[in-house]
Amino acid sequence: MTPNGTAETADGIDPVTLEVLRNQLESVAEEMGQTLIRGAYSPNIKERRDCSTALFDAAGRMVAQAEHIPVHLGAMPAAVDAVREHDPKPGDVFLLNDPFTGGTHLPDVTMVSPIAPDRGDAEDETGDREIVGYAVSRAHHADVGGMTPGSMPAGAQEIYQEGLRLPPTRLVDGGDLQEDVRSLVLANVRNPGERRADLRAQQAANERAEERLADLFDEHGRETVLSGFDAVIDYSRERIAEEIAALPDGVYEATDVLEGDGVTDADIEIAVRVTVDGETIDVDFDGTAAQVAGNLNAPLAVATSAVYFVVRCITDPEIPPNHGCYEPVRVRAPEGTLLNPNPPAAVVGGNVETSQRVTDVVFTALAGAAPDRVPAQGQGTMNNLTIGARDGSFTYYETIGGGFGARANRDGMDGVQVGMTNTLNTPVESLETEYPLRVDRYALREGSGGRGRHRGGEGLERTVTVEEPATVSLLTERRRHAPTGVAGGEDGATGENLIDGESVPAKTTVDVDAGTTVTVRTPGGGGHGDPADRAESDD
Repeated sequence: MTPNGTAETADGIDPVTLEVLRNQLESVAEEMGQTLIRGAYSPNIKERRDCSTALFDAAGRMVAQAEHIPVHLGAMPAAVDAVREHDPKPGDVFLLNDPFTGGTHLPDVTMVSPIAPDRGDAEDETGDREIVGYAVSRAHHADVGGMTPGSMPAGAQEIYQEGLRLPPTRLVDGGDLQEDVRSLVLANVRNPGERRADLRAQQAANERAEERLADLFDEHGRETVLSGFDAVIDYSRERIAEEIAALPDGVYEATDVLEGDGVTDADIEIAVRVTVDGETIDVDFDGTAAQVAGNLNAPLAVATSAVYFVVRCITDPEIPPNHGCYEPVRVRAPEGTLLNPNPPAAVVGGNVETSQRVTDVVFTALAGAAPDRVPAQGQGTMNNLTIGARDGSFTYYETIGGGFGARANRDGMDGVQVGMTNTLNTPVESLETEYPLRVDRYALREGSGGRGRHRGGEGLERTVTVEEPATVSLLTERRRHAPTGVAGGEDGATGENLIDGESVPAKTTVDVDAGTTVTVRTPGGGGHGDPADRAESDD
């Protein structure tokens, strides 16, 4: 069955209705995102759009997602599973960020709301409202406490240093806001007024999902919509299985490294063994380094999210993204390792940097199965820059774009977010209005993309002057090991971090005085194919 086919699904839904429902469900997730973005106060959410929204069914399966942040979305099912273990009921709203209980890293605050529309026949046999799904929003809050403003410290060695840690906690109980819970959260963060507004925006986004799902029940009937959940998931599962079956069976291996953990500069190895067998993919990270003292550890949900992203990239992009896409993929990592750490491991950099390297290494392995679908390596880092006042009056956070790897048939893109992130930048006008910062330079790094028949994308250079005393934190990668080219293409340029013109390590936290300049030069993407072939084609 296909959405534009002629046969009914196993759930009795005709193809036209199913296609209409699929688009309407995705629109619910997208409208959630727009509600969150419009309602947020922090530039990190309203300008950079460092947030994600999705709709889940009552069994905790993702039904539809907005096209937001890959590392958020692929890890969301773990958050819903964690909430479902706490006996959610209609009218509840759960808050969580604990990486060891459904979260990713502490700044990513997740809100999960049971959906139980109070209309028509949406009741169980007892007459109570029945939970038919979950609305989920995840947003990177500019500060959640911890040892440094912005909650992204380069030198953290345990999660307690990174901020307030929230297991699944009822913020709203049966429709009643728990003021003591909200007060507890706001007492442990910098700039609590901004945090309060961003949390309210998340709650409004989740409420919008329930309203829109109720509208769909009115339009199509409750049973048709719920059957549509199953049908959409079944369709995606069948399509992904077909795509995987078209790959050559085999075992594909690769390794790559991270450039230190913020405590030491020693390389940290990530190893992967990918087995393609019929309609399934098994991804095993046995051989990856043990968990580290610094904060590059990544919860298994983050590693799993990166794997899902790669599988989606090498399969048909038109397949609806939902739980069905994940079912044929299995991900394993030994407990106590970099990709499945035990508490109280520090993890804030694992979500933003280790996830990028997992993406790189899985792409490299699967290049053996789908060489025409795998690009050269992109910048492989989010170039995290956090600047915050020591008195808590402001916290600025940015991930800075760089070079996208060249593809088999075209150049890489210049100055874009790569891999597990999908944010915008903070516009200069907004940045300078909201913070005591001045942008002195923002430009492409010409020549930073690797040469090839198709060249890699160019990195960026951004220089900011800090106009008040502040703490600067940098969490970056690809400062020693360049993004590699493929098929004879040359490597992209490595990145560089400078404070007042002096080079500083890839992971740095330092207090600075007013007038200090911070420069981030981001890596370029690797090239694809022999550069001589480009010269011939140019002639």
